[in-house]
Amino acid sequence: MAEAYIVDAVRTPRGIGKLGKGALAHLHPQDLGAAVLRAIATRNALDTAKVDDIVWSCSQQRGKQGGDLGRLSALWAGYDNQASGVTLDRFCGGGITSVGFAAGQIMAGFEDVVIAGGTEMMSHHAEADSWEVGTPLATLGRARGNYDLYQEHPISAVGVAADAIAAMEGISRAALEALGVESQRRAKAAIDAGRFAGSLVPVHNRDGSLALDHDEYPRPETTAETLAALKPAFVAMEQVAAAPDGTTMRAMIERKYPDLTWEPVHHVGTSSGVVDGSAALLLASEAALKDNGWKPRARIVTAVNAGDCPTLILNAPVPAAKKALERAGLTVADIDVWEINEAFAVVTEKAIRDLGIDRAKVNINGGAIALGHPIGATGSILIGMALDELERSGGRYALVTMCAFGGMAPAIIIERIAA
Repeated sequence: MAEAYIVDAVRTPRGIGKLGKGALAHLHPQDLGAAVLRAIATRNALDTAKVDDIVWSCSQQRGKQGGDLGRLSALWAGYDNQASGVTLDRFCGGGITSVGFAAGQIMAGFEDVVIAGGTEMMSHHAEADSWEVGTPLATLGRARGNYDLYQEHPISAVGVAADAIAAMEGISRAALEALGVESQRRAKAAIDAGRFAGSLVPVHNRDGSLALDHDEYPRPETTAETLAALKPAFVAMEQVAAAPDGTTMRAMIERKYPDLTWEPVHHVGTSSGVVDGSAALLLASEAALKDNGWKPRARIVTAVNAGDCPTLILNAPVPAAKKALERAGLTVADIDVWEINEAFAVVTEKAIRDLGIDRAKVNINGGAIALGHPIGATGSILIGMALDELERSGGRYALVTMCAFGGMAPAIIIERIAA
C-alpha cells in the first residue's frame, strides 16, 4: 500500500462563536474555509488544478454552512475548477475523518494530492431553519424526528452525559476543574512562546482589513478558586424535553442506566469553548512529493473509528485509541504527543486514567477548554497542533482522538519525518 504524507497544516484563529461578540462571527463560513485553502496553496506553491479532491468536514450543514462547504470554499479561494470537493459529517469527529478519508484515497492509489480539513462557525448554529421552529430540541442533531430510535438507544444532551459519566466513573468535580485550569495554563504558555505562529493564518474581512489574528477564547486568568465558584451549566438542560412525549434529557440516561444517580458538575470552565474556526492539511503521495518538490512533514500511520454507547455519547475515545495503537503495532508508551479533545473535562480525564497516559504528554499546548471547539474543524486543528508539537519537541508519534455525538470516536496516528 502506498504512503500518505502530510505536507503542511494551517488553521485560522478561533474566534468567540457568538453573533455580535466574536471577531469572526460576521463573516460567511466560506470566508473561513477560503482563508485556510488559500494559505495552504500559497505556502506550498500549489497548482490547484492538480488537487484531486478536497475532503471537508462540517457538523451543521444547513443555512450558510450548507451546500458542500468544501467545494464552495475552494471556489471562493480561487481554486481551479478542476479541484473537486466533498463535505462530510461525523459530528465532532469530522475533522479527523476528513484527514483519514483523504489519506485513504492516496494510500489506495486513487489520488495523489488531496486537501483535508473542516470549518465550523458555531456563531451560526442558532440560526434555525424554518422547518425546525417549534420542534423538540431532539430533532436538532439527535433522532431527527425518528423517536422510535429512542426505544433501544435513548439519546441525551452531551453536557448531561458528561455529568453522568463523571459520577459513573468516580471522577470528582475538583479533578475536572484541575484539568480545566491546566488547559488554560498550557494554552497561555503556548501562546506566549509563539508555538502557534507557524500554522496560524490571519483572517481578513472582504475589504482587506484584519478580522482576527489570534485565538480569542482563552481565559488565562482562570484559577481553581474561580472555577470552584461557578455553578454547574447543565442543570436546566437536564429537564429539556428530548422527545414529544416529554421524556427529558436526564430521563433518557436514566432509562438506559436506571441505577445511576448523579449531580451536575461541568460548567464553562470544564467544557469546550463555543468558537468559530477552520483548518486545512495538504496530503500527498510519494509521486506528488517528487513532482512538486515538496518535503513531507509526517506520514499517516493509521486512521480508525470506534463506536460506544450512544446514550453516554462521549466514551469512545478510549476504545478508538486502543484500536489505533493495535493497528499500528504501537503501545501507549510509544506515543510522544496525545491530543484528546476536551469536549468536556471528563472525556480527557477518563482517557488519561483508562489508558495510563503520562498527562504531561496530553494536550501539551492546551485544549478545547481553553482554546475552543469549532466542531467540524477541531480534528483537523488538533492534527496540525500535534504535528507542530512533534517538530518542536523532536517526538516521533502523535495520536489524536475525540468523542463524537452518537457515541463515536475517530483516531489517527501520525509519524513525524525527521528533517
